[in-house]
Amino acid sequence: MKSILTHNQKEYRIDLSKPLDISIPLHGNATNVNAWYLGHPKIEPHKNDNFIGSVTQGASTNFNDIWFNPHAHGTHTECVGHITKDFYSVNQSLNQFYYLAEVVTVAPEKNKDDLVISRQLLQNTLKDKKSKALVVRTLPNTVAKKSRQYSNTNPPYLTKEAAEYLKEIGVEHLLVDLPSIDKEKDDGALLAHKAFWDFEGEIRENATITEFVYVDNDIPDGTYLLNLQVAPFENDASPSRPVLYKTLQP
Repeated sequence: MKSILTHNQKEYRIDLSKPLDISIPLHGNATNVNAWYLGHPKIEPHKNDNFIGSVTQGASTNFNDIWFNPHAHGTHTECVGHITKDFYSVNQSLNQFYYLAEVVTVAPEKNKDDLVISRQLLQNTLKDKKSKALVVRTLPNTVAKKSRQYSNTNPPYLTKEAAEYLKEIGVEHLLVDLPSIDKEKDDGALLAHKAFWDFEGEIRENATITEFVYVDNDIPDGTYLLNLQVAPFENDASPSRPVLYKTLQP
């Protein structure tokens, strides 16, 4: 199935039959990607009195309980409610689902004991490219990202100035292959989150941050159609499944 998308007076041909899924699936065991000092997610048959929700154990259906934390256990999309006293739901904040997105690859820069994505690095990478959505792939990029245990590893992160730059150029939906856009241990400062959502100014209620994506090396940098869908949880964050589609000018 093919479609034509018009954006900024340009037409793009989209082949909807060839999705590029950049989400990380959830596994109920220790191989699952993990962060923030939690145990691994669990997917287990529900047990109640003599009932065990497993066909292999005699039940008529498989009836699993699932325990996970969206921030720690896989691809998730979050809204400003992640850092506010007032309640904001990502299910309400994200009310459109298709965007033109730029996929870019960056090598985080050494800054003392940290690896950071700086404003200058993003400016040099993006040049004059502007889209409402931005997907950032970091180097090195290996499949180990899909099962890495990130707690106490000080992963790369965005500087406050980098997040401010993305806000300035109109990025409304930021997707990264990291557990957070902020430093793992920053005493709760959350400088990049606050800058991106303009926390001290006019809060960008409809802007979102998606973390823990995985962009395969077979997906080149460039312009894509992004379908960003979340599970309809009334929560600050929800599991999500971002999917890219190649764009070709007719």
